[in-house]
Amino acid sequence: MAELVAAVVQMRSTTKPEDNIASLEALVGQAATQGAVYVQTPEMTGAICRDREALLASLRPAADDPVVAAASELARRHGIYLHIGSTAIAAPGGMAANRAFLFGPDGNQVETYDKIHMFDVDLDNGESWRESRTYVPGERAALARFSVGGADVRLGFAVCYDMRFPELFRAEALAGANVLTAPAAFTRQTGEAHWHVLLRARAIENNAFMIAAAQGGRHEDGRETYGHSIIIDPWGRVLAEVDGDEPGIAVARLDLTAVDTARGKIPNLRNRRPFATEFSAKAS
Repeated sequence: MAELVAAVVQMRSTTKPEDNIASLEALVGQAATQGAVYVQTPEMTGAICRDREALLASLRPAADDPVVAAASELARRHGIYLHIGSTAIAAPGGMAANRAFLFGPDGNQVETYDKIHMFDVDLDNGESWRESRTYVPGERAALARFSVGGADVRLGFAVCYDMRFPELFRAEALAGANVLTAPAAFTRQTGEAHWHVLLRARAIENNAFMIAAAQGGRHEDGRETYGHSIIIDPWGRVLAEVDGDEPGIAVARLDLTAVDTARGKIPNLRNRRPFATEFSAKAS
């Protein structure tokens, strides 16, 4: 069996990176103790801060970032692949990058990914978000390949709002991804409506595992996130979930041969066909 033992870490990040690093160390340690060899943390692991000026003033380049350094050391200490769902990193022009990092068991950086789609929305409950004011959007998809425990893992990256753009996940699946990811800080309102259905859909339509660690609860800066960190199989079944919005972990054993089995039963990736997009403007 080509098995990957994976864990999601659910956090309630504060505005203080040092507090979040302490939480990260404890929760990743719990996951490693339970046998996880791939551990994923949520979007904005390092800090959640709605004060744009305060956030930007606190940022450092990746080479000097304390969360990046702590993650590298944690991966090495536990001998695991540690996927920091994202943390804010200083970018040119006084902006930030919402960047994911994957570290290997030797502590070396395997891959990075910058969130492509910016959450610029106005919600019914009065919440308004303009990520493009603070973050530079990423411009490339990312895929990491590694072998662990007999499993050939091909990991596709995304962050939070990216999950509403199925073309990103389809491109990763066509490039060979058998595990898709969507670490997030989903708002409570949108999470209650769409979290489970969107993640299950991305898994089903690409016949791939989906792993999505989340932020949960009321944060120091006043925002509320949905939680429910989750691991889903290629058939859309929930394998493990953190029930509710409290910090914690969930662990599942992923039989990666299930991806080939699902793609054999429903060969939609193979059955794709090109089609014209010249739509008629005539009314019927």
